Amino acid sequence: MNRVAAPVALVVASAVALAAQQAGTFRAVTRLVLLQATVVDGRGAAVTDLDRTAFTVYENRKRQPIEVFRREDVPVSIGLLIDNSGSMRTLRPKVEAAALAFARASNPMDELCVVNFADKVDLDVPFTSDLTVLERRIARVDSIGGTALWDALDTAQSYVGDHATRPRKALLVITDGNDNASVARLTSVVRQAQHREIVVHAVGLFGGDTAKTVHGRRDLEQLTRDTGGNAYFPVATDQIGTVVVDLARQIRNQYVIAYAPLNTALDGTYRAIQVTAASPGKDHLEVRTRRGYLAN
Repeated sequence: MNRVAAPVALVVASAVALAAQQAGTFRAVTRLVLLQATVVDGRGAAVTDLDRTAFTVYENRKRQPIEVFRREDVPVSIGLLIDNSGSMRTLRPKVEAAALAFARASNPMDELCVVNFADKVDLDVPFTSDLTVLERRIARVDSIGGTALWDALDTAQSYVGDHATRPRKALLVITDGNDNASVARLTSVVRQAQHREIVVHAVGLFGGDTAKTVHGRRDLEQLTRDTGGNAYFPVATDQIGTVVVDLARQIRNQYVIAYAPLNTALDGTYRAIQVTAASPGKDHLEVRTRRGYLAN
């Protein structure tokens, strides 16, 4: 079966082995829902020392059995999406430096690709783990045109879904504007990310408190919230590097949770997911992960 086509992935060999090892005996697990989860406390600080018993998973409000739990630094296939529209011309040097800082702070076993977008979308760097390739090819000097943000996400998700070789998949988009040139729409982008088990993170470089800024922030917050990612809105361009390096560290400290749905029907319905965490001495824990999937 095509690994990419199924939103509820068939268990890969490593997951089966891990589940069997944790259970102590071999047990055939036919279908797992994979979750990449970040936990933060009431102050927004990442909580990285929880064990399996701290988590409870619900699908359509029914508790589900956790089959796989990992909290080590699992490699990721990451797409970097960089806004190359005309308004980004003065910001590009700092954004490119931040993208390279993100790559350097990531797991050396991660693979990264780079998608630049204005009113058109270009895959400028296919998947690579070679930082020298990224350093040589990430720069662009032709910032011009509109902002096809949703088309860029649609293209990147298709590429990552079809070519990723790492256990986890994620996108990081850096933009300073609202979409004004796409054929794709936000709702379809969110559903595709949920379908392909891709977490989307975003850095929005919006200035002021205009209606355009409010709209742009709302879209990025919905995109990241519904796919299990995080949205950041640095108030100064000098903060971009700090923000993305912190995000790279968070990705490296995510929990990997997989459960076998009690409802085994592949009926195409949408299944809502909720994950909670509780641990003695830790209050107000929030779990950030994707909110659902289509049971195809």
